[in-house]
Amino acid sequence: MVSRRNFLGGAALAVGTVSKVAMAALPEPVTQTSPDTQPPLQPASGRPYNPVVTLNGWTLPWRMGSGGVKEFHLVAEPVVREMTPGFKAHLWGYNGQSPGPTIEVVEGDRVRIFVTNKLPEVTSMHWHGQRLPCGMDGVSGLTQAPIAPGKTYVYEFVARRPGTFMYHPHADEMVQMAMGMMGLWITHPKGKHPLIDTVDRDYVFLLNAYDIEPGSATPKIMTMLDFNLWSWNSRVFPGIAPLVARQGEKVRIRVGNLTMTNHPIHLHGHEFTVTGTDGGPVPRSARWPEVTTDVAVGQMRQLDFIADEEGDWALHCHKSHHTMNAMGHDLPTMIGVDHRQLARKITQLVPDYMVMGERGMHDMTEMEMPLPDNTAAMMAGSGPFGPVAMGGMFSMLKVRKDQKPGDYSDPGWFKHPPGSLAYEWQGPLAEPARPALPQPAGGVEVQIRKPSGGHHGH
Repeated sequence: MVSRRNFLGGAALAVGTVSKVAMAALPEPVTQTSPDTQPPLQPASGRPYNPVVTLNGWTLPWRMGSGGVKEFHLVAEPVVREMTPGFKAHLWGYNGQSPGPTIEVVEGDRVRIFVTNKLPEVTSMHWHGQRLPCGMDGVSGLTQAPIAPGKTYVYEFVARRPGTFMYHPHADEMVQMAMGMMGLWITHPKGKHPLIDTVDRDYVFLLNAYDIEPGSATPKIMTMLDFNLWSWNSRVFPGIAPLVARQGEKVRIRVGNLTMTNHPIHLHGHEFTVTGTDGGPVPRSARWPEVTTDVAVGQMRQLDFIADEEGDWALHCHKSHHTMNAMGHDLPTMIGVDHRQLARKITQLVPDYMVMGERGMHDMTEMEMPLPDNTAAMMAGSGPFGPVAMGGMFSMLKVRKDQKPGDYSDPGWFKHPPGSLAYEWQGPLAEPARPALPQPAGGVEVQIRKPSGGHHGH
């Protein structure tokens, strides 16, 4: 990776010396390939702000151009993203990763973004939710000509309002967004804002989804609904990093959704309030406590809360299929089916045959089944008490009283105080009292009518 210190140091030398002739010179593109969460990028120039932490991501450095313009350089290109240890996907993204790096600016900043296309087809850049001139909106064919392969376009506008926004193509977006082309944009308030509180930790991530068959690496771009990898910032649990906090800190989580469906994001152990959307801060009179908030397609939700309960608290999408990896579709339900005799016959022909699913799916978390190379396991997370039996859109909020301010390292598993852990009951169990229910005279007759016409159109 190109050193941020070298990048910013070199940029500082150029402040005030760039002429109009040289203004079009490209800022040095900075890349990142590590899937780890990078520490917040403290602003080295321009107005101060409290930086965010991008979950399993990073913030794009900038240089100060002539006239105090913040200049960024995004490179649209094929990338390889490690979605979880042992599984890498061939995606499209920006500056070495999918999603691309987070862009952070301050309300009132004039920004100039150079976008270079290293894809095999045309692209563009739409600044989702921004107030800007129409010609900078990035809709290919409508507000601009597409960016041809090998070409660079310049977008320039003023960040007019604070909030959380996204960027993505509006050129062949069915393909390009399915391949992972997206990123986050944070505009910080220029001063104390009546509706935006100061927080101790500010996390941000995107919801995205892919359809990648086991053993392969490239998404199927024609999929509309049946995705099998539900991810945060193109990572799936157990590859998603935990969110850590010191007990008593005020925490903000910003979540943007660029999948094809909505996601009810649920936090255990705490209540939060939705304090902002991509439309702006929510008036205080319109806020109420929640433990789950639905983030619809194309939306952003900003959640604020006090991390006052120690522990390892689950944070996940509450759609149960979205907390599993590499889901197969159109599989029959085998719960309750006794196929021991059939299994004995099959194993005579296929010695390694295993019966799966007749008791539910949890057994699969304990099986060490061989998987095709480069395949994410369905449920591969392990905790201090065994398999977590989760995958996909799942992580943890880890709250510790001794976590140092500004320390984002994983503190390990929580040590439960005596008397605060659920345990197995060893005593006798009384037989339940079952009230006698009246039975109808003559028994119960059930009539079944098979519908005609199938299920098409439902």
